[in-house]
Amino acid sequence: MQKWIFDIRSRPFFVLAMSFLLVTLLVYSKTTQQFDESTALFFQSIAGNSSLDLFMQSVTEAGDVFYMLAFAGVLTIIKKTRKAGVVLMILLVLTTLLTGYIKCGVDRDKPNLPFLGNPFLIEATQDTFALFCEGGANASFPSGHASRATVFGMVLGFVLSQKFPRGCYLLLLYPILMSISRIYVLQHFPMDVIGGAILGILLTGVVTKKAKLGKIFESKT
Repeated sequence: MQKWIFDIRSRPFFVLAMSFLLVTLLVYSKTTQQFDESTALFFQSIAGNSSLDLFMQSVTEAGDVFYMLAFAGVLTIIKKTRKAGVVLMILLVLTTLLTGYIKCGVDRDKPNLPFLGNPFLIEATQDTFALFCEGGANASFPSGHASRATVFGMVLGFVLSQKFPRGCYLLLLYPILMSISRIYVLQHFPMDVIGGAILGILLTGVVTKKAKLGKIFESKT
């Protein structure tokens, strides 16, 4: 996972930036609307299993920015993980704000479908925040939860990559499950979480490189 960080002037950055732009244009032009709506209808139809509903609701709530910031705050207190905590905190704030402003620009509504599963134990939290921008919290593309979960999984995976070179990739299950849960609880369409994940990878790769997070390995050698 240490190869997942890159400069702005690099092929990975260019590919990811173009991919995000393409997905954004497809969503904005409503090219993927039929696919997104049919997928949302499918997930609406399979809701109702109490165990699965509870699991998906728990996963989606774990993507709340305040929980993640609290975790990052704990990392900053510990000397060995302080730099990782600061980088993670910066990325979480940046991702939350950026997705909010992009939502204002794309202005795509969330799925207008009622969740037919078991009632939420906790009311669904606001996805993103955008200062001086109305409607950002109620818009759909890109998913703030998917972006933050990708950031979270990648930063922690990167930090653990030297000690657990293979096991660190298990942390990528977190953004995958988060993305599925957002579609399951009808808060997002598939293209929303795809766009959010791409944006999360893009930001993490660049910020992690700029912050020289890789130096944490040099101090251990």
